[in-house]
Amino acid sequence: MPRPRSLTPDQLASAALAVIDREGLAGLSMRAVAQELGMSTMGLYRYVHDREELERLVVELVLNAVDAEPPDPAASRRERIEVMARRLRDTVGAHPAVVPLTITHRHHSRGVLRWSETVTALLTEAGVEGDRRVVALRGLLAYVIGAIQLEHLGPLSGPGTTAITELPPAEFPHMIETAQHARDIGADQEFTGGLALFLDGLGA
Repeated sequence: MPRPRSLTPDQLASAALAVIDREGLAGLSMRAVAQELGMSTMGLYRYVHDREELERLVVELVLNAVDAEPPDPAASRRERIEVMARRLRDTVGAHPAVVPLTITHRHHSRGVLRWSETVTALLTEAGVEGDRRVVALRGLLAYVIGAIQLEHLGPLSGPGTTAITELPPAEFPHMIETAQHARDIGADQEFTGGLALFLDGLGA
């Protein structure tokens, strides 16, 4: 296949992301991305060294799309932190198979660093400093990433919840009752409710 004259990093990342969205993370390979671009696998090696470099490009593409601008200053600090959390969830959640890559490669991403800078400033305004601020920022990231994975890999409306309701009542009474309530909770309610609990604990 003929090699295109020039490909930008974003074009390479977009092709790799299309493969991931369609086939999952396991489907990402140099060959698959080359086919997506309509070129030979050897031709792709002229642009990137290996799959790991493709992964970094994908993470940068996705995380660069997260709006890192400070939210409306008229809103409360808590509301602004909530806005930042929802922005990250909405953007990364559109490509849930990429989540494991964001964990591995996020330190190379200017996008997530800009998001983190804005959130850190908001935490500082709320009086969260030093070690507590480190844990708060890391905890917020962990919550959002974990919530995305749960929403797409183990939603409350999924078969796992149904299976819990069918456990032996004498052995798992609390889990059964919890699962019965869980079936009526949507993804947005789950996310905002969990985020509220996190921010209540933080005192933000």
